[in-house]
Amino acid sequence: MSNPDQIQRILFEQIDVRGVVVGLETSYQEVLARHDYPPVLQRVLGEMLAAVGMLSATLKFEGRLLLQAEGEGQVKMLMAECNRHQDLRAIARYDGELGDDLSFDQLLQNGRIALTIEPEKGQRYQGVVPLENETLAQCLQAYFEQSEQLGTSIQLAADGQRAAGLMLQVMPAEGRGDEDWNRVSMLASTLKDEELLQLDNEALLFRLFHEEECRLYEPQPLRFRCDCSRERSAEALKFMTEEELLEILKEQNGIIDVGCQFCNQTYNFDETDIRALFSEPGYLDEDGRMH
Repeated sequence: MSNPDQIQRILFEQIDVRGVVVGLETSYQEVLARHDYPPVLQRVLGEMLAAVGMLSATLKFEGRLLLQAEGEGQVKMLMAECNRHQDLRAIARYDGELGDDLSFDQLLQNGRIALTIEPEKGQRYQGVVPLENETLAQCLQAYFEQSEQLGTSIQLAADGQRAAGLMLQVMPAEGRGDEDWNRVSMLASTLKDEELLQLDNEALLFRLFHEEECRLYEPQPLRFRCDCSRERSAEALKFMTEEELLEILKEQNGIIDVGCQFCNQTYNFDETDIRALFSEPGYLDEDGRMH
C-alpha cells in the first residue's frame, strides 16, 4: 500500500457519482497496539476505522463522527471515531474467546449499528439500523439505502496490519442515469480484498475505472490520536459527590485511577486533587495537577 494513512476523494467527470478511498497502516497499528484483541476483532476494527474515515470525508461539519455496533453475544460493542482533524481511535468490548472465522453478524448477535454526528455546535444526530447483513460493508450500504435513499457501494478490508476502504455514492443533487450507477457499482464489486489492501490509489482507480473519466483529489492525512486528558477525566469524576470520591480514596490507598479505554492512558487523583476539584476556583496547572 503506497497510500497509507490518508483519505482521497474521487471525482467522476461525466457521471453523477462521487467516491472516496482510504488506506490505514500506522494509525491502525497504533489502535491495535493498545489492546490485545483477537485476530477477528483486529480485522473488524480495521474495517470500522476505514469506514468512519471514509464517512467523515463525505460530511462537512466541525465535530466528530462515531460508528458504533452493539450486540447481545460475546461482542458487546465496537466503536470507531474520526474528528474534523482526521484523528482516529477505536475500541471493542467482548467476553471470552472468539473464533477467527466468525462473520460480523455472528460477532454481534441481535445487533444494531448507529452512526452518530456530534458537532461542536448544534444538535447531535444519530441514525440507527438493525444489523441484518453478514458484513459491515453490507450493513452500511443498507443504512444509506434506508435512511438516506442513496445508492451506495462500500468495500472494506483489513488484515491486522493494514486496512482500506472504497465508497461510491450517487450524487443526490443530480440523480441522472441508473445505467451509469449500475455499471460503476458493478465494477467496484469486483474488487478483491488483497487489491484494496495492496494497490496504490492510482492503480486501484485504473484497475476498476480505466474506461471512466475520474481523478483523485489531494490526499488528507489520517492519524491515531486520543483526545482524552486529565481535565476531561476530572470532569467525569464530578458526576460523583466529593464525599463519595473521598470514601473511594480510603478504599484505594489514597489514589483514584481514571483510565481511558481507547488508549490505556491512566490519570491519577489524590485527596488534594479531589478537594480542589470541588473548591472554587479549582484549576489545572501545567502538569495537569488540580489546585
